[in-house]
Amino acid sequence: MFTLSMYGTPDMIEQHRILDAVAALIDQGRLRTTAGEVPGTIDAANLRKAHEKLETGRTIGKIVLSGW
Repeated sequence: MFTLSMYGTPDMIEQHRILDAVAALIDQGRLRTTAGEVPGTIDAANLRKAHEKLETGRTIGKIVLSGW
C-alpha cells in the first residue's frame, strides 16, 4: 500500500482511504493489530530492551515504543 506514496502515483489519495478504513476496523474491534508489547516511550533504555528481545528470535507480535 505504501508504493503509492513512494512513487508519487496519481491515486495517492487511495492510500489515505485504505489507512482510514483499517483504522476504523481496528477501532471497531474487527481487526487486531500485531502490537504485542508497548514497553514505554522511545528512549535509549527502552530501545535497548526492545532490541534485546528481538535478538532472541522469540518475539511474538510487534514491539511498539511510543512518544515520537
